[in-house]
Amino acid sequence: MNTLGFTIAAVERDTGLSKDVLRMWERRYGFPVPERDAHGERVYPVAQVERLRVIKRLMDQGYRPGKLIATPVEALSLLAPRRGRLAPEAGNEVDNSGYTELLDLLRQHDANGFVHALQQALARQGLQHFVQDIVAPLTQQVGDAWEDGRLEVFEEHLFTELTKRVLRQAIATLPQGSGSPRVLLTSVPDEQHMLGLLMVEALLALEGAECIPLGTQMPLLEISRAATAHRADIVALSFSVAFPSRQLPKILEQLRRALPTDVELWVGGSGVLRFTPSAGIRCFSTLEQGVEALAAWRSEHAG
Repeated sequence: MNTLGFTIAAVERDTGLSKDVLRMWERRYGFPVPERDAHGERVYPVAQVERLRVIKRLMDQGYRPGKLIATPVEALSLLAPRRGRLAPEAGNEVDNSGYTELLDLLRQHDANGFVHALQQALARQGLQHFVQDIVAPLTQQVGDAWEDGRLEVFEEHLFTELTKRVLRQAIATLPQGSGSPRVLLTSVPDEQHMLGLLMVEALLALEGAECIPLGTQMPLLEISRAATAHRADIVALSFSVAFPSRQLPKILEQLRRALPTDVELWVGGSGVLRFTPSAGIRCFSTLEQGVEALAAWRSEHAG
C-alpha cells in the first residue's frame, strides 16, 4: 500500500499555504485531515496535498477558501485548469509544428537528446534567434502541453532545468558587457521561475549590457539594497503566468518606492500581460520590447 505522506513543512513549500493557515483550516473547516506519525507530527496524504494545490490556485484567482474547501474535488478540478491560459493576441499565435520533436524527446525522457537538439538549434541560429524563436515559444508549448495533460509535472521540470543549463552555458561564452547600462535581474518572493530571467539576460548581454543576475525570490528590501550596492541603472523583474496577478500592483509599488529614484524598474513575462503599470514602472509583453527599451535607454543617456 502506498503510504507516502508530506510533513506540514513540506506541504507549506509545495502548496504555498502557510503552516498557520493549514492548522486554522483544520480547526475551522475540518480539512485538511492529516494523519499522525510515530512522534505525533502531522502527515498529509498525497490526495489531500493535491487538493490543497488546486485550492491555492483558485484562491489566487479570487475565490474564498471556505467555499472552496466545501466543494467536491471533482468540481474544483473543473474550476481550476492547471494553468490559466491567456488567448494569444492576433498575430502572436504559436505554430507548434516545429517543436514536436523536442516535446517528444521530453516525453521519452531523453535528456541527452533534448540537450543535443537545443545545442544544435543554438549553433544554427545564434543566441538571439535561439532565445526568441526557439526557447520562448517552446516554453509556451510546454506550458500548454502540461495544462492539457500531455506532459507530466516532472517532464516540465526537466525541460526547464535542461533549457536553463543550455542558456547559462551560452551566456557564459559572451564577452563582458560595457557597463552601460547595469541591469540587475531577479524576481520577487513567491516567483520562483528562472527561465524568463535567463532569456532576458541572454538578449541584454548580447546587446552589451552589464547584467547582474541575483536568481529568484529576492526580498524587496534586498533588491533595493542590491541596486544601490551594484550601482544599477535598471532593475528587471520577470513574472510567470503562475504568479498571483492580484499581488502585482502592491508589490511593484512597494519596490518602486524602495528603489533609488534614478533606477528604472522594468517588468516582463507572461504574468504581466494584463497588468497596467503605474508611474515609474515600465512593462514589456515581449522579449523584443525589452531589447528596444535598452536601445532607447542608451539614446536617452548618450553623452
